[in-house]
Amino acid sequence: MKTQTADSPATGEGNVPNYAGKYLTFFLGGETYGIPVLKVREIISMLPITQVPQVPAYMKGVINLRGKVIPVVDLRAKFSLPEAEATSSTCIVVVQIRGSEGRIKLIGLIVDAVEEVTNIAQADIEPTPDFGGSISVQYILGMAKIKGTVKSLLDIDQIIAADTIERITTELAA
Repeated sequence: MKTQTADSPATGEGNVPNYAGKYLTFFLGGETYGIPVLKVREIISMLPITQVPQVPAYMKGVINLRGKVIPVVDLRAKFSLPEAEATSSTCIVVVQIRGSEGRIKLIGLIVDAVEEVTNIAQADIEPTPDFGGSISVQYILGMAKIKGTVKSLLDIDQIIAADTIERITTELAA
């Protein structure tokens, strides 16, 4: 059976996507989520965020990470979760997403706390349930059953529209 790469999942038996692999799990609003560790560039403590006008509410702005301007997304706002005060555990997970031109872009994700890096077997991943026609689940790869809990595995490329990131990055460079 093949394993997942940073760009796309391999297919297992019957052309069912194989999302098995290592995931960085993190807390957000009392729930636990996972993203493929191959998409994670680094984890940093909160930095001052410069606001950018006329961007979606979930775009908190940009940070200067060692001379590189990186857009920052508040996953709580993106997922319509209530706001929460930042704590000492709140951090920014810098991830790589594929832009519309196929170029790799860096983006920061604000999360409540990082949990762990864990290896998830394909047998422990269930398909995303159908929540009904009006609820979008395009950004959920599947649901992982780990140690008696369920964690949503996220498709980071689908969460943030690549065109939005490119527009913000282009405007800042001008």
